[in-house]
Amino acid sequence: MSPPSHSILAPPQAPRRVRVAIVGGGISGLAAAQWLHERAPHLDLTLLEASGRLGGILQTTARDGWLIEHAADMFTTRDPWAVDLCGRLGLAHELIGTNPAYRQAYVIRRGRLRPVPAGFTLLAPARIWPILASPILSPWGKLRLAAECFIPPRRASDDESLQSFVVRRFGREAFDRLIQPLIGGIYTADPAQLSMQATLPQFLDLERRHGSLIRAAWQGEVARPGAVPAEPGHAKPIDASASGARYGLFVAPRQGMQQLVDALAAKLPPNSVRLSTPVQRIRGGPPWNLTLASGEQAVVDGLIIATPAPVAAQLLHDVDRELAALLGSIAHAGCAVVVVGVDRQQLQRPIHGFGIVVPAIERRRILAISVSSLKFPGRAPEGKALLRVFLGGALQPELLAQSDSALEQIALEELHELLGLTGQPLFTQVLRWEGKMPQYHVGHCQKVQTIQQRVAQLGAFALAGNALEGVGIPFCIRSGQAAAQRVWEALGAAATPRP
Repeated sequence: MSPPSHSILAPPQAPRRVRVAIVGGGISGLAAAQWLHERAPHLDLTLLEASGRLGGILQTTARDGWLIEHAADMFTTRDPWAVDLCGRLGLAHELIGTNPAYRQAYVIRRGRLRPVPAGFTLLAPARIWPILASPILSPWGKLRLAAECFIPPRRASDDESLQSFVVRRFGREAFDRLIQPLIGGIYTADPAQLSMQATLPQFLDLERRHGSLIRAAWQGEVARPGAVPAEPGHAKPIDASASGARYGLFVAPRQGMQQLVDALAAKLPPNSVRLSTPVQRIRGGPPWNLTLASGEQAVVDGLIIATPAPVAAQLLHDVDRELAALLGSIAHAGCAVVVVGVDRQQLQRPIHGFGIVVPAIERRRILAISVSSLKFPGRAPEGKALLRVFLGGALQPELLAQSDSALEQIALEELHELLGLTGQPLFTQVLRWEGKMPQYHVGHCQKVQTIQQRVAQLGAFALAGNALEGVGIPFCIRSGQAAAQRVWEALGAAATPRP
C-alpha cells in the first residue's frame, strides 16, 4: 500500500471543512480514525504514519502454510473494546477461541517444566489443593502462601510495587516461582518497580474489602489485569479450573491480527491515510501547525497524537515542554521474539499447553515460550509446530544488543534444553521491538493524572496509545476511541455538519 499523494491542506477554492489529523497509524491511531469517521464522516480526516505500513507492532506474515504473528497474537474478551470494534467492522464471525484441549501454562522449576496449578490465576488462588500438590513450591513456600488468609491488609494508601505487594501477602517463594513469571509474561517489567495502582489495582481493592485475596477468590471474586480502577463490588467470578492466564477468555481473528488492521484501514475515507509521512514538528494549538519531514506545512483544527510516548514527547516540545518532559520520563523496555518452525517429531519433550513462563530466579536467557500452533488453528501446517521465544525485557536488556544470529542460537539452545529440540529448525525469524513496552513504574498513576491535566488545557487535542492507561489491544483501542471522542467534543459545533 503506497501513500496517496494528496496534501493535508485543502486547495484555496475548496469549501472550508473542519480538519483533524491523527499522528500514528498503530492500533490506537486506527481506532481513533475509525471512531471519528463513523460518527463525523463530514470531517476532513488525515492519518499520518511515519513507516510504510499501518498497524504498528501488530503484523501477521503468511508463508507456506505458516501464520506468524509479529507481536500480540490474541486479546481478551473480558475487556469489551476490541470485541465491540470487531463487531462494528463485521469481523465478529471471524473471531476464533483458543483450543480448549491445550488451555494450560507451564513454569520452569530448576530446569524442569511444571504445570501452573489449576485455579491459580495471577494473584487469586481459587483452589489451594492444586497448589499444595504442585512441586513448584517447597513445603515452606506452600505454607507461607496459605497463610495469606491471616496477613492483615496494608493501611497506607500510597503506591506500592508489585514485588512488595506479593511478597507481603504471599511470601518470597510464591513471588519468585509463580507470580513474577506470570506477570512478567504480560508486562516484561521489573516487578520491584512495577506499580500496583497502575497495573493491578483491583487486587488492592480486593485486599481492602476482603482482607485477603484467597478469601476474595473463595467468595467468587477476582480482578482482571489491566490499568483501570475497579468499581467496588464489580469483580468477576473466577474460573477455578483456570491455570495461569484465563485462556478461555481469549480470541483472535482467524487470519491473524493483520485482519483487524486491514479491516480498520478499509473503513477509513479514501485518501485519508498517508504512509511514509513523518511529522517533524508541531506548533500552536489550536489550530495546530504541523511540519512534515518533507517540508510540507499543514494547519488542522483537531489533533490526536497516537505515537509511542518518546515520539510524542519530541513532537510536543514546542507545544508544552512540561507535558513533553512528563511523556519522555515514562520508561520503556524492549523485547526480541525468535520465531521457530519445526516438525513436531523434532520435539522430544512436547508440552500440552500454550506456553512456558520462565522465573527470573532460574537465570535463563529467555522470558517465555509461546506455542502458537496449539493456541489457534491455521497457524502451522499439519504435523508442524510454531514456537515463539521471547528474550530481553526490563530484566535482561543487554540481550537486545546481541546479533540476530546470536539470538537465534540462544533460542535454539533453550528449546533443546527445555523441549528436547533435535536437528535444525525448518526456519527461524528474529523480530525486534526495542523500546516498545511502556513500564508503569511506582507513581505512574500520579504522572498520568498530571499529563491529563496538561492535555485538558490544549483544546481539541488528545493522546492515545499504551503508555498511559493500559497495555494490550483492548486498552489501546479504548485509548484511541477516547481520544477521538475528546477531540470531537472539543470541536463542538464546528464538528457538527450544517443542515
